[in-house]
Amino acid sequence: MGSTSDSVSGKVNELAGKAKQAVGDTTDSRGMEAKGAAQGVKGDAQQAKGHAKDVVDKT
Repeated sequence: MGSTSDSVSGKVNELAGKAKQAVGDTTDSRGMEAKGAAQGVKGDAQQAKGHAKDVVDKT
């Protein structure tokens, strides 16, 4: 994936993770909260990967 697609995919995963956490919190589902947190971490990592690619491409 390119840096832009990594960043966009990361943001999507981050937002989806936050939504899952909110649903889990509202429905008192610890499993859903955990899945949301994991997806959020995945999104953060994808965004970091995209940023790193940008830095490497600019050097």
